Amino acid sequence: MIITIDGPAAAGKGTLAAFLAEKYRLAYFDTGMVYRAVGLMMVLAGLDINDEEQAAATAGQLTFVKMMELSKHPDFRSPIGSQAASVVSAHPKVRQALLRMQQDFARHPTFADGQPASGAIYDGRDTGTVVCPDADFKFFITAAPEVRARRRYEEYLQKGKEVSFEEVFADMQARDKRDAERATAPMKPAADAVIVDTSSMSAAEVAAAVCRQIEQGKQNKSE
Repeated sequence: MIITIDGPAAAGKGTLAAFLAEKYRLAYFDTGMVYRAVGLMMVLAGLDINDEEQAAATAGQLTFVKMMELSKHPDFRSPIGSQAASVVSAHPKVRQALLRMQQDFARHPTFADGQPASGAIYDGRDTGTVVCPDADFKFFITAAPEVRARRRYEEYLQKGKEVSFEEVFADMQARDKRDAERATAPMKPAADAVIVDTSSMSAAEVAAAVCRQIEQGKQNKSE
């Protein structure tokens, strides 16, 4: 079983994906990690993240092991890492370089310990439209920009990061614009995706709603 969960930042994709991965025993692929890894590699190397050729070359050097090492860096999920990820992900050549890596995971999903899995869940921006267009279930998780910015701001505060709400909100608006307007695979719901607005929903409510959709879908397929 392959499940894709797409949507903008701080809409609740990660929380939902982690829950579903555990509930249905699926391997979890956070596609945003590959772009964060490439962006951070460039930042740490002093490279220009707006340079598509340099970004593509950096993407070509990325391995799973390197990505996991970079995920431990303090800037991996900081505003710096988020902005770098958004910029490099807009480069068509970077997306192409990383697409095969993401698609191969659906064909041979594995858990973090290397054990094979019976399926996978993808968390990203275009997994239902580009990475896994034939996924069994597709969801697009969204929320009002102000709500998402508040969630991300509170997340940064809990981690002890000094940042203003205005800065987070502005960064999120800029990121949404880049994701929606990029030339290759702009962020948008797949035609057959179920859209869930989490603005006024708790994580538990979102999980329950999505699980109902999955169980109903599984039942329909078995009939």
